[in-house]
Amino acid sequence: MRRLRIVLAQINPTVGDLDGNTDLILRYMAEAEAQGANVIAFPELAVTGYPPEDLLFKQQFLDEADKRLERIVEATREALVIVGTPRRADGRLYNAAAIAQGGKLAAVYDKVFLPNYGVFDELRYFTSGSTCPVITHRGVRIAACVCEDIWYDINPATVARAAGAEVVVNINGSPYSRGKGAQRQAMLAERARNDGVVLAYVNMVGGQDELVFDGQSLVFDHTGALLARAPQFEECALSVDIDADVVDGGRGSPRKLTDADAVGVAHLLDLGTPPADASPLELQPASVAQELAPLEEVYQALVLGTRDYVQKSGFRGAVIGLSGGIDSALTTVIAADALGIDRVTTFFMPSQFTADQSYDDARLLSDGLGAPMRTVPIKRVFDAYLEELAPVLEGREPDVTEENIQARVRGNFLMAASNKFGWIVLTTGNKSEMATGYSTLYGDLAGGFAVIKDVPKTLVRELCLHLNRTRGREVVPQSIIDRPPTAELRHDQKDEDSLPPYEVLDPILEDYVEEDSAFEDMLEAGAPREAVVRTIELVDRSEYKRRQAPPGIKITPRAFGRDWRLPIVNRYKPGG
Repeated sequence: MRRLRIVLAQINPTVGDLDGNTDLILRYMAEAEAQGANVIAFPELAVTGYPPEDLLFKQQFLDEADKRLERIVEATREALVIVGTPRRADGRLYNAAAIAQGGKLAAVYDKVFLPNYGVFDELRYFTSGSTCPVITHRGVRIAACVCEDIWYDINPATVARAAGAEVVVNINGSPYSRGKGAQRQAMLAERARNDGVVLAYVNMVGGQDELVFDGQSLVFDHTGALLARAPQFEECALSVDIDADVVDGGRGSPRKLTDADAVGVAHLLDLGTPPADASPLELQPASVAQELAPLEEVYQALVLGTRDYVQKSGFRGAVIGLSGGIDSALTTVIAADALGIDRVTTFFMPSQFTADQSYDDARLLSDGLGAPMRTVPIKRVFDAYLEELAPVLEGREPDVTEENIQARVRGNFLMAASNKFGWIVLTTGNKSEMATGYSTLYGDLAGGFAVIKDVPKTLVRELCLHLNRTRGREVVPQSIIDRPPTAELRHDQKDEDSLPPYEVLDPILEDYVEEDSAFEDMLEAGAPREAVVRTIELVDRSEYKRRQAPPGIKITPRAFGRDWRLPIVNRYKPGG
């Protein structure tokens, strides 16, 4: 019998924390060995954290990463350990999977397909590999590949299978976006089925700047059937037992390769067979974690991204400007779940334009959460601004200038609290506002982290309703959800005074920002011409604001920031 126990270590490393990441890897290795693991796999670039970006240009950083890898290799015992690390060879840098056993480095796999789209720019750092090691361990032929490699129909797993591989371990740093989990699972099942291998996919978990890694490590058998699934957004060790005899017996011959030379060449290595007295592994049932509902998935991504950004950056807590509106309400609830309510403080900063309902709703939310809310009026400071500016602005009617001064006073108050108490300012702008520039530079854009930066306004409302429904109480008061959106920077102001209704705006933004849809295509799909023209104009002319906005959590396929690179100076006008 040729059986293996594979443990996929779904860990949360931190970029640049070489000692912390190494200790985390060693701890999971020891626990997996104690559970009888024969193969232990860690995510892509687990030694350095992912993505390390321009740290990879620093030779000292790479030297120190090599030293940590040596510690990991020296600690290996009988189990085959696969761990992601950068590797230098012949003056080039590779995104590698180091494969170690018995205190020695047995082989190294270098990533073949380097993504260079969206949030990925691996061609900036790495060279593509060309060799696909196939290692015989305990009588089973095992191969490894890295993340993007498995997304291609003809891929390194195909090459390895042609050389006799029965198990392929794919190590990943695959960031979350809405719907990506289902897409991944369908793709992996197809790859396992087409290549006729057991496919073990281990993914990173945790937040890194704008990115959130959702874990959800997976194992499929050679028919494409799901054997095991790890939970989303949680560190864990997913254990699954494999009968390699079934894999080999269920496959007559690997499919023909048409582009083998472009993918790589197999390299065979035999680490020997288990001792003669080794008892066969008794197969244990694997765990298949339940998938989260779509809205809960988004919410958990926001919580984890916020928690890791604040904690990994070393802030003591968070401060939020609570307006009584839905955006700041959702941001506060997320922060409370991410950090604990004792580490969240809210400032309610009324002006002469603030309605009584705003205070009542803000107080209702704070009391429900148990969060301290400090009322800090801005009127006297605002009036002082106007008094000092009066000679400069003389003869000019009040306009957006006076509105923005209020937002900037509030931003100054929040940043003062940040400086004094070591709190990060969590800004509350949503994607609809970020897209259209419906925000104030150095005002509500001022802060350290934009929690809902990639969440459209309509989705903000859906998430609030979801929270109330799933928790069986009004976490976000219904009065906040039902109230027409307003910035309250002038009397009787409504967002729709400046923007199309969000129910009209958000689908146009999805088409234009995320799908790159053509002007005429949006009109043919039913979007009102005036709203399309206005929305495109607002998006394009607001790029200079977005470049100065804080980072925020990516939850859509295309987020502002790493995904989006529109020129600031830009005279192109879609639709004429």
